Amino acid sequence: MNTEEAFKTIQRQAPCPHDSTDTSLGEPAKVRLTEELERSRAPRVLVACEYSGRVREAFRAAGCVAWSCDLLESETPGDHYRGDVRDVLHMGWDLLVAHPPCTYLTNAGARWWPGRQQEQADALAFVRLLLDAPIPHIALENPPGRIGSQIRKADQYVHPWEHGHMETKTTGLWLNGLPLLKPTNNVREAMDKLPAAEKHRVHWMKPGPDRWKERSRTYQGIANAMAAQWGVLLRSNVF
Repeated sequence: MNTEEAFKTIQRQAPCPHDSTDTSLGEPAKVRLTEELERSRAPRVLVACEYSGRVREAFRAAGCVAWSCDLLESETPGDHYRGDVRDVLHMGWDLLVAHPPCTYLTNAGARWWPGRQQEQADALAFVRLLLDAPIPHIALENPPGRIGSQIRKADQYVHPWEHGHMETKTTGLWLNGLPLLKPTNNVREAMDKLPAAEKHRVHWMKPGPDRWKERSRTYQGIANAMAAQWGVLLRSNVF
């Protein structure tokens, strides 16, 4: 499946209405982005498919030039390109952290796969596009699912409770040119004492129009760990 078809699938999942006053859209944002990349010598980090701004801001705090990109506007003020990630994928980044939509890829939706084969093929093509980007260091995250069986197995699985959050949510990391993420604050023992509804909050979240959005946010502890561990290596130029 070509990248054009893959991107159309992503557009259907999160439509992006045009707003001529939004400076994160199109050329105004691309001009700002180009100017910052030209004047800064700090490590360059692109966070693809992120609307929350959590990973972006964590890398900013770690001394990197960090931009997020998504079809949705950023819910956190900051440097954000609202549009097609392909517009900015080839701009000389040092690190790509990608969060491709998992709707047609996660094992949680396996019972619907037989009727969504085209959408799944498009989603996998988008993942391949990101993993094959001309960027030396890449981290792509997704829950267990089709990426592991159709592209390659995840390099590791991380959990919120390894980084200070007393919740469960298994997340796979597919890494190119990066070391494994190390736990920073293991609270599993304390988490295991909580009621199931609390520690499995994400899994038991009630259906609603914004359920997918709430479930897709990166935990702050994991974002901080990425920035602290990979950002330091980027700034030290030890890769």
